[in-house]
Amino acid sequence: MKGSFSVPEPPDSSESVPESDVEHDKQGLELAKSLAARLKQQAAKGGIMPVKRRRRPRIGGAQISSARPDDRDPQQLTNTLGRLMRDQGWEVDVAVHGVMARWPSIVGPEMAEHCKPESYDDTVLTVRTSSTAWKVQLDLLVPQLLFRLNDELGDGTVTQVKVLGPNTYTWRKGPRTIRGGRGPRDTYG
Repeated sequence: MKGSFSVPEPPDSSESVPESDVEHDKQGLELAKSLAARLKQQAAKGGIMPVKRRRRPRIGGAQISSARPDDRDPQQLTNTLGRLMRDQGWEVDVAVHGVMARWPSIVGPEMAEHCKPESYDDTVLTVRTSSTAWKVQLDLLVPQLLFRLNDELGDGTVTQVKVLGPNTYTWRKGPRTIRGGRGPRDTYG
């Protein structure tokens, strides 16, 4: 019969009653049915749109996974850093700083003790020496040093080596000085 139901006998205390046999409240069932009917009507009128799951669009077109390596795979750090340096134009600067770090192996340990590279700017390498004697020595070896550096870095990377003497102490003190003076002649005995 439609709309009628039978009341089950009270369960035995020793037996458990499955949930499907438990009766529901008529008011709650009717309320749920009326809510479902209202939602269907609003959806038919266009008031409520069903939620559709959308896939995220792929960036860069259709990418198909394959067994062969491509740019989406994990990359080695050396490849990634090499690409970054090339894109930013840092290749020459990094190479020059690498040469400065290996300076003793390029010029020799004895010369490296007395001559230190200071800066590299627009194909000019500036080297500071510890004494004027080493400055003269390095001035004589500049052509060989240029050849060696360009061999390590690539042709045209270093076009000039500027050799500077030591930072010396100045005897000028105060606002008044004597032009043409010969300095402290008697200081060193």
